[in-house]
Formats: sequence, structure tokens, C-alpha cells
Amino acid sequence: MDKGVKLYPCYFDSELMRSEGRRVSHDTGVAHPEPGDIERILKANKIPFTRESKCHPAYWWKHQGRFVVEYPGSKGELIALVSSGLKTGGKKN
Repeated sequence: MDKGVKLYPCYFDSELMRSEGRRVSHDTGVAHPEPGDIERILKANKIPFTRESKCHPAYWWKHQGRFVVEYPGSKGELIALVSSGLKTGGKKN
């Protein structure tokens, strides 16, 4: 699955600045999101994905990996869906 929307855990980290890779507002992000939580949210919403061992270039030492997601909507919609799931504890919306 080479094509698809790529998501990195740093997109949802409220501890980071936008220039450091955060893609959500401080209010909708969470501190130090875990890749397992993102995986549970995608599974709960029945969104097909592949988890890869590739890391965000700015955080190569964290080894959190990334998700390649087959999502029919926009990347912004997917980020908002995952972010809201992280805020509610990974429950399906």
C-alpha cells in the first residue's frame, strides 16, 4: 500500500509546536499520543490502514512509525477524526 494518507503520531501531539509537526490545535491534540491508540481508533472506525516502521523525518529517533491509511475523504478530515478519537479515549464517535 504505497499510496494513501500518511499519518504520524506527532501530528496529534499537543506538546509540539506547529513548526515541529503538529497538525491539530492545542485543544484537540493530546500529550504524547501513542501509536497503539491511533491504531485502535482506525480499527474502531473500520478504516483500512497499514502500519509502517518508517518515522517522521524530524523525529527519526522515536521509532513510532507511521500509518498509511486508505481514506476516501481529505487528510484534514481523517486527522480531525483521529484527533477527536484520541480526546475521547479511542472510542468510536
